Amino acid sequence: MLWPSLPVPAIMIDADDQIVEVNSAAELFLNASAKALTGVPVFDKLAIDAPLEEAFGRVRRDDSPLFINNVDVSGGNAAPVQCNIQIAPLQGMDNWLVLLMEPRQIADRLGRAHQVKTSARSAIGMAEMLAHEIKNPLAGITGAAQLLSMSLTPEDLELTDLIVAESRRIVALLEQVEQFGNLRPPAKRPINIHDLLDRARKSAELSYGANMKFIEEFDPSLPPTFVDGDQILQVFLNLIKNASEAAGKGGGTIRLRTFYDLSLRLRRKDGTGAALPLQVEIIDDGPGLPPEIAADVFEPFVSGRENGTGLGLALVSKIISDHEGWISVDSVPGRTVFRISLPVAPREPRKSEPK
Repeated sequence: MLWPSLPVPAIMIDADDQIVEVNSAAELFLNASAKALTGVPVFDKLAIDAPLEEAFGRVRRDDSPLFINNVDVSGGNAAPVQCNIQIAPLQGMDNWLVLLMEPRQIADRLGRAHQVKTSARSAIGMAEMLAHEIKNPLAGITGAAQLLSMSLTPEDLELTDLIVAESRRIVALLEQVEQFGNLRPPAKRPINIHDLLDRARKSAELSYGANMKFIEEFDPSLPPTFVDGDQILQVFLNLIKNASEAAGKGGGTIRLRTFYDLSLRLRRKDGTGAALPLQVEIIDDGPGLPPEIAADVFEPFVSGRENGTGLGLALVSKIISDHEGWISVDSVPGRTVFRISLPVAPREPRKSEPK
């Protein structure tokens, strides 16, 4: 049934404006169970900064849906959330309505995610075609510069050293581009997410994160996730490396946090809903993302660092997308949070006991 898998809060309302049914997203939004909500007037549980009674009457009169954008909605004694609202008549049920509330934060992120995937496919596809052809002449240029350096004066060696260094930097960039095309489909298996985070932390502490303080806030009750361990480890390493480099030589603090949250569901390509309850947050106290790139940070070739390739976070986004997961970022000076949402490993069928 489509109703339970809707990724946004949905409420079914009868002719007397009483709640008949809610989906799981609405239960979370209203902070109440379906049993507690059923039969209760919708206006007792929901506060919307819009003439809702008038909107209900218009939908019932015209027998056509109505859309209201950018209104504050609150429920369950929670702070108001800006939402896009759709009110639609329920076919076959006289004067019954369905109320859908899409938080703007989710809508904006989904829109950006679609744009990121589209631009990433086109930019990376073109770059992959050029990468191999560019690397070959670069190798020749590097070799020629090294041969020239053998017969040059010390004053001229600086120029050949610059040629070699820049050629190698471009080769490294091209290898990152090729990584997108060579990334194999994830070999998923049940895995403890804390094992991957521990490995990433230990690796960072021995290299680029040696000047950082790590704090772990793990929920020990988390069930296994269902991922390719090597690829998700690469995601964690990339994010920790970015946080370490942003902190500079002075160092800083990286907080690794895990918790369980049922509020996020994504729609799969086949139309079914996908729950992503396992949450991993990598939090740093660095300067934050430059405001001009914050909204596009997962797009390829977007970087806030001098000489940055702009491919690290694009690769992270691709890996998470391939796992049918979700990644987002919230950044202000002094606090940047990368949040990754992943699925729970499916339960293994019980083996039948011997008779």
